[in-house]
Amino acid sequence: MQVLVAGSHGQVGQHVTKLLAESAHDVRGMVREASQVADIEALGAEAVVADLTEDVTHAVDGCDAVVFAAGSGGDDVWGVDRDGAVNLVEAAEAHGVERFVMLSSLGADSPADGPEALREYLRAKAEADDRLRESELTYTIVRPGRLTNEEGTGRIRTGADIDPDGDVPREDVARTLVTALTAERTYGVTFEMLGGDDAIEDALANPLGED
Repeated sequence: MQVLVAGSHGQVGQHVTKLLAESAHDVRGMVREASQVADIEALGAEAVVADLTEDVTHAVDGCDAVVFAAGSGGDDVWGVDRDGAVNLVEAAEAHGVERFVMLSSLGADSPADGPEALREYLRAKAEADDRLRESELTYTIVRPGRLTNEEGTGRIRTGADIDPDGDVPREDVARTLVTALTAERTYGVTFEMLGGDDAIEDALANPLGED
């Protein structure tokens, strides 16, 4: 599978890119700046320079799947977290991409209930998620809690309404995104995740935590 990683130079994105480069998949890392190309190549991926707010046709061309791990860092939530994601979804639809895994955020199901400082961000993520769900793509939307830089454990918990105060290592979020690519039980599913006790593969066999 040829996989495009949007936001491949970000903290989660670098983990995703490295994991894919070590797998049986072919990986293309999308970066905004030419100065970032060498870093992506050092991770073992093909690099492509593209701006989410502009034409990304050349980035998605020939790809079978997209992992969206990009983020504005709060600088441009509407332009990147919403419109950039929507732009990539629409480019994927137009160019025959079948699979799309979206990194979203816990709380995006109810932005008005989130911390005031995060509400615009959560609204932007919610609208991007809605556009992906409306698309013809086989999607998975992953909504982690607070991200940390602790070493990953390979163990998480998932569900549809989990404790919003928990956290999860970025490395485990990346492993979840990569594992979800081929985990059929995640197809067409939106789920939340935190650090937990279940191996990632086991958690994704029942991502909504249903009995």
